[in-house]
Amino acid sequence: MRKFYLIVLVLGIALLTACSSSEEKKSSSENMEESKSEAVSVDKGLLNVEVILPASFFEGDDINKVIADAKKDGVKEVTKNEDGSLTYKMSKSKHKEMMKELETGIEESIEEAKTGDDFTSVKDITHNDSFTEFTLLVDKAAYENSFDGFAAIGFGMSGMMYQMFNGTDSKDAKVTIFVKDEATQEVFDETVYPDALEDSETN
Repeated sequence: MRKFYLIVLVLGIALLTACSSSEEKKSSSENMEESKSEAVSVDKGLLNVEVILPASFFEGDDINKVIADAKKDGVKEVTKNEDGSLTYKMSKSKHKEMMKELETGIEESIEEAKTGDDFTSVKDITHNDSFTEFTLLVDKAAYENSFDGFAAIGFGMSGMMYQMFNGTDSKDAKVTIFVKDEATQEVFDETVYPDALEDSETN
């Protein structure tokens, strides 16, 4: 179960990045139509939860195998839609398990960022329960003279995907990343995703 949903998270992050990079090349109506077809949709019913994953999640994959694997993982029903998207129908307990797996994946990424060699200026990372806010505690001088800011992008994307799989409309999913100096405890940088991605494309 865990492997399946962590793969979904990675694909989702890639999808969000790809969508943001194409915004300037399309009209607003085209963007709206594409966003609607590319977004993750979650409908929480009384007994079951339906999750619709866009066709772009499965490019290059054997759909029959994807469906079989999902059912093997405990999803009740998987329906292939006309636009190529798949609708997963699962029990509330299974959806809760899915969210727990996504949460675990984010927590492991946080631990790796804190203890690994990739982001050496990062001393600690905290977040709220809904993954809408992350705070990076850093050595300011080292942080500003490195590429450790890329860590913020990863957590911004992960937090957005977590929210969407938990039922937040894709247009409302936002993550704020605070960067705080370990020495002074001062927040010297604040970034909101996906706004930051959109701004970078217009500059």
